[in-house]
Amino acid sequence: MKIKDYIFHPISMFIIGLLTGIIIKLIDIHFRVQHFGFSLSDVFSELGIWILIGVIISLFSKNKKYAMLNIFLFSIGMLITYYITAEVTNSIYGWTFIKGWSVFACLSPMLAYLVTLTKEKGLLSLIIKIGIILVYLITNIIIFGGPHIYDIVFILILIYLLFIKKYKKT
Repeated sequence: MKIKDYIFHPISMFIIGLLTGIIIKLIDIHFRVQHFGFSLSDVFSELGIWILIGVIISLFSKNKKYAMLNIFLFSIGMLITYYITAEVTNSIYGWTFIKGWSVFACLSPMLAYLVTLTKEKGLLSLIIKIGIILVYLITNIIIFGGPHIYDIVFILILIYLLFIKKYKKT
């Protein structure tokens, strides 16, 4: 078994999600200071990084079913510890955000399935690839006033992963 298979395994994804939730909440609390025009808190508060992480998890998972399960377990794990950490640290959060991110986590398997379709050839694959980039850009511009320098890096990584990198058939 390859190291990738251990990392992109449902149990590992849940554990990584749990750890990510804690880390991201602590980043929100302690890394608000801006360097080079942005803060780590800003980066992880925007949708772009989560689109990139979701695409990576989906594309590197063993197959479509693993992609769907991995992204769901990662998302749920992250939400659990993010809001537990928020509660423990007396941080500000609202039920609206919890509900919204929970709905997103429940929809994440469907999104992961769509991302796995980008490995195939054809018009549908191309439409999904372009859609991912457009959703990234549109949400970033409308909601977060971007794109920022880090968004350009993330978009270039997405372009590589979606349009250039070759994947083995599973």
